[in-house]
Amino acid sequence: MNPATLAPFLIPSPTVSAFQVGPLTIRFYALCILAGIVIAIWLTSRRLTARGGRDGVVLDIAMWAVPFGIAGGRLYHVITDPELYFVPGKNPWDALKIWDGGLGIWGAIAVGLVGAYIGCRRHQVPFTALIDAAAPGLLIAQGLGRWGNWFNNELYGDPTTLPWKLQIHQMDFSTGRAHLDAAGAPVVLGYFQPTFLYESLWCLAAAGLLLYLDKRFRLGAGSVFALYVVLYTAGRFVFELLRSDYANTILGLRVNTWVSGLLLLAGAAAFLLQRRKARSFVEPGSTTGTSEKPANPSAQGAPQ
Repeated sequence: MNPATLAPFLIPSPTVSAFQVGPLTIRFYALCILAGIVIAIWLTSRRLTARGGRDGVVLDIAMWAVPFGIAGGRLYHVITDPELYFVPGKNPWDALKIWDGGLGIWGAIAVGLVGAYIGCRRHQVPFTALIDAAAPGLLIAQGLGRWGNWFNNELYGDPTTLPWKLQIHQMDFSTGRAHLDAAGAPVVLGYFQPTFLYESLWCLAAAGLLLYLDKRFRLGAGSVFALYVVLYTAGRFVFELLRSDYANTILGLRVNTWVSGLLLLAGAAAFLLQRRKARSFVEPGSTTGTSEKPANPSAQGAPQ
């Protein structure tokens, strides 16, 4: 069926991306990220506790991982888009304004893992057990975080006439409101592919798949996290090809397209390596050939 013959399903974007609480400006972008963090911590705690982890230990580790992740996400954004802050006419101090948006998931995960590793060492939790427990929650958090881009009227693809086209407004990020025309109506820039929605739905579906595969095959030993990398980057690679918003490029491709492709290959290699190592630990008399010998079955959060 031709998409043009389908009933239209216009996706309107908000004309307000922030609100005031006294002297504070609360941005919906930040609230979406915060909601994702809360859900990720809750799900990670449940999964790690089910594997023998101590109640509350995930929150202790998150006190390290979350600040490191936010700092890493901002650092990646600033490094890959320096012209937004460090050219004539721009204010370098704006690089510190995380609340205005601009967090790179690659930096957030990479530096967040450093914080998580420190937390695991301090609280005697196996690092691979922690990241395996966290992987589905990270996908859910990323899926929720994309709705912050919706509030900001950003992260969209090419102009389109598809029935599910996304309406984008011209936003004034200093006020958190859309610009108004002479008649007082919000200024509409056009209608575009809703790549934020594609990525959000992909992340949520990947999280469900990861939960199923982990329960069905008892992956463990870091392979759950490796599979998370594979699933996320596979989708992100495609979505980056669809996006039309400004981004720096290398050889004609967006920086994040290259990063997605390279991490996809690295994640696939890590997953295959971990599964090969898992199959090599076969208990005497085992008929499955897939059982893993935990180094210390009584350790908090030992992978199963």
